[in-house]
Amino acid sequence: MSTHEHEHTGSIKAYVTGFILSIVLTIIPLVLVLNHMMGKTALMVSILLAAVLQFVLQLFFFMHIRDGEGPRYNVMALILGIIFVATIVSGSIWIMSFNSQVQ
Repeated sequence: MSTHEHEHTGSIKAYVTGFILSIVLTIIPLVLVLNHMMGKTALMVSILLAAVLQFVLQLFFFMHIRDGEGPRYNVMALILGIIFVATIVSGSIWIMSFNSQVQ
């Protein structure tokens, strides 16, 4: 065991706060969908916004992305993964949008 070993654990208060905020960010789009409170486009934007907020919230509260004093290799790997996922999703949507023209 080295003396430089860091234990990345959060406090119970931080975990409970993150959990409650995650539940709220899950319930809001559910209520919007079940009660037909918005139009289709506004509903899609609100669901996407809640998903992105929940992703960021979980990065900070549960995955401790801001912790650590050394090089930010985990942040760089996360950014690269996000770029890969965004490329795959946008490419898939782009290909599927031209599917009707092919058939």
